[in-house]
Amino acid sequence: MSEVSILPRGAVISDDLEMEEIIEPTKTYKIKDNRIVGFIDNVEALKQAIALILNTERYEYLIYSWNYGSELDGVIGRQKDIAESEFKRRIKEALSQDDRINNVDNFIF
Repeated sequence: MSEVSILPRGAVISDDLEMEEIIEPTKTYKIKDNRIVGFIDNVEALKQAIALILNTERYEYLIYSWNYGSELDGVIGRQKDIAESEFKRRIKEALSQDDRINNVDNFIF
C-alpha cells in the first residue's frame, strides 16, 4: 500500500527570497480633550503617540499590553539625581516600544 501524506511533496523552500520592507502609514485619529477631532499623520501622529505613552501608567489598564505605557509614578519623591536617572531610563524604556522611535536622548530637567 502506498504512503498517504497530508503534506505537499516536492515543495522547495528557498532562503534567497528578497524581502521588501513595507513602511506602514502613520495616519491615525487626532485626539483633543479626549475627543476625536480629525486625522493626523507623520510627526504629529508620533508626537501624540509619545504623549499617550508617557501619560498612560503601565500595567494599570487591562486594555493595553504590558509593554505599553510608562512607569513614572514610582519616581516622584526620590532624590533629584536618582529621580533624573530613573526618569531617563523609564522614558527610554517606554518609548522604545514604538517602532518609529530609534533613539531617546538629550534630556533637559
